[in-house]
Amino acid sequence: MRILYVEDEKFLADAVIHVLDKSGISVDWTADGEEGLDLAVKPIYDAIVLDVMLPGISGFDILKTLRERNIKTPIIMLSALSQAEDKIKGLNFGADDYLAKPFKTSELVARLRALIRRPPLQDEKVISFGDLYYNLKDRTLNDIHLSEKEAAIMESLLKNPDHVQSKEYLLAHVWGTESIGEENYVEVYISYLRKKLKKLNSKCKIKTIRSLGYKLCSKS
Repeated sequence: MRILYVEDEKFLADAVIHVLDKSGISVDWTADGEEGLDLAVKPIYDAIVLDVMLPGISGFDILKTLRERNIKTPIIMLSALSQAEDKIKGLNFGADDYLAKPFKTSELVARLRALIRRPPLQDEKVISFGDLYYNLKDRTLNDIHLSEKEAAIMESLLKNPDHVQSKEYLLAHVWGTESIGEENYVEVYISYLRKKLKKLNSKCKIKTIRSLGYKLCSKS
């Protein structure tokens, strides 16, 4: 795995690069936002780890530019800005995940590996995984109708099977600014969906990955 790491705090960058290197992850590092954008457009990286506060141009501007150019390299945002509004801003600009500083390097490694394992998005009218099939037009899961919020979560999980999706991502993706201060929204609707999977006698399940989020997987 080869990643681009854009971070202007050299002490932090050195520590993170050391751990990533020990984990078998090759890292190209830059402390400058403009150089980071020049490197990020190259199709050579499996993922990008991008700080928000950078000299030159901000991480948000880099992220926005990349997505406007239809560059789909997975991106994890890093920031000391831990407010929900800032997380939502990054996710709405197209970030795949968001880590607030300070963070455990082991968690960053886990999230990077999860992003790399994610398969390409599917564009069919029906998304399937295991014994599940979801109709995008009718919002039905194996012919059971889903509410708007249930459908949005299930669609996201089905498009990224076996990929951990953080609570923050699901909050921003499904509720947007409505999610601020309402962190239990995701747990409630995940519970609803689990009941529907049980009703369907599905071999698939929504698994909680502690401190990381949720993923849809097949029972072994």
